[in-house]
Amino acid sequence: MLDADLASLYGVEVRTLNQAVRRNAARFPGDFMFQLTWDETERSRSQIVILNKADGRGRNIKYLPYAFTEQGVAMLSSVLKSEQAVQVNVEIMRAFVRLRGLIGHNRELARRLDDLESRYDRQFKVVFDAIRELMTPPAPAPKRRIGFVQRE
Repeated sequence: MLDADLASLYGVEVRTLNQAVRRNAARFPGDFMFQLTWDETERSRSQIVILNKADGRGRNIKYLPYAFTEQGVAMLSSVLKSEQAVQVNVEIMRAFVRLRGLIGHNRELARRLDDLESRYDRQFKVVFDAIRELMTPPAPAPKRRIGFVQRE
């Protein structure tokens, strides 16, 4: 997630968020956050309408935005001191716990299936293979290109 989006989520200004990150630089290694390049920033601006033309703000970027990974998002809530940041942190931790629970449940199901398969003879192999196929997540749908198509 980008710093501007997170600032909105945590209820602080972008500069306040970035200042908290700079003051706690040891808590944000490269796998927690990174700064976008000028090219990446321009590409993201062309894909997302972020300019506010009414007041003239947002036309030129002074600072490159930061992007935060899941771990960086969780760490941000520990360095920001607002009540809203505390609530966001609680929800993030709950989401992580739910995600780990789902992963653990699926592992337990796979272990039980392996156990059953080892107990029964080969005639049930087709059934076990079908169950395993149902357990695998579907492949992601191909993404549609965004923009205009130039026809010749």
